[in-house]
Amino acid sequence: MIYDVVVVGGGPSGATAAEYLARKGKAVAMLDRAGRIKPCGGAIPPRCVQDFDIPESQIVAKINTARMISPTARSVDIPIENGYVGMVDREHFDEFLRVRAKDAGAHRYTGTFLRIEREEGKTKVVYRDKVSRNELELETKLIIGADGARSDVARAEVPGGDTIPYVIAYHEIIEAPEGPSAYDPTRCDVIYDGKVSPDFYGWVFPHGKSASVGMGTGVDGVDLKEATALLRESSGLTGCKTIRKEGAPIPLKPLDKWDNGRDVVLAGDAAGVVAPSSGEGIYYAMEGGRQAAIAAEACLASSNVKDLAKARKVFLKEHGTVFRVLGAMQDAYYKSDVRRERFVSLCHDVDVQRLTFEAYMNKKLVRARPLAHLKIGIKNLAHLTGLVSPMRT
Repeated sequence: MIYDVVVVGGGPSGATAAEYLARKGKAVAMLDRAGRIKPCGGAIPPRCVQDFDIPESQIVAKINTARMISPTARSVDIPIENGYVGMVDREHFDEFLRVRAKDAGAHRYTGTFLRIEREEGKTKVVYRDKVSRNELELETKLIIGADGARSDVARAEVPGGDTIPYVIAYHEIIEAPEGPSAYDPTRCDVIYDGKVSPDFYGWVFPHGKSASVGMGTGVDGVDLKEATALLRESSGLTGCKTIRKEGAPIPLKPLDKWDNGRDVVLAGDAAGVVAPSSGEGIYYAMEGGRQAAIAAEACLASSNVKDLAKARKVFLKEHGTVFRVLGAMQDAYYKSDVRRERFVSLCHDVDVQRLTFEAYMNKKLVRARPLAHLKIGIKNLAHLTGLVSPMRT
């Protein structure tokens, strides 16, 4: 069989791409290693639920408050107005998406991607089958690389795919505490403390009967397990049973090019579409997978390989400004505990709170209140230049 598209990777991005193409009547194969659970806080906004028809059964918790905690343990609670943050467990969520793609008509293969071979006008994805351990081939017209931050497809096929910057994320899934405690099953805690992470943040995210406790860093030499143990201790979660431990890279910046100008287009972490500052990736991965699939569909119809570049163009037209603003925020505030202290102080501002979560829920910057934006800009400048004390709220 000759496939129209082979999707390498069955996470949120790859599974979304495979499902889209299958529903459009394309012959599509989805190759995934299976059994791997990505470390992830698991947060998805209502727009993700709406855009990708996520059923209520996949939402393991609904968050109505985000607590920002500074290096000196000062905190500010930000209410999530007119909505919620949904939490999913990647162990079950990813498999749900893969099954949905298969039910839509995608052929599912389980194995490890090895390479792409091209000879005599044929393009083949070569993989090692999980069960037989044999090398097998999938002949195809196009390939979507959705195989994560250290994408083998990107490294082999796309310029810059071997140099993408990333942080290492590590988390522990624990049993949620029962009875009275500082832990709140409806609140996400985000910890900006250099002892936990010198350049990113730590988190405690509820998952219903369990919780994700973790951190990320791009600094060499940081003991991720030790930092997470410190985080658990400071959050009163040391005595909770550990269910599993996971670590993986998270990209920091979208690649400058997502296709090879021939037959490959990237999506999700492979393309670097994780939001700076927040590290949010699920919604953007799924949207990136959809745009890669739409670009592949256009290329199949036109036989014009330039259509593959539309995936990046359309995605960044919609989300590029948010990525740039969040990148600037990370560069400005994550460099030291002094800056992190000022960042948490800034979060006390009601305008900051409202505009932040409006942008998160809607996945775009809200332009309806220009005076609020001006006020935030002035306050931001005052904090960065030290004109106000970080202790002021």
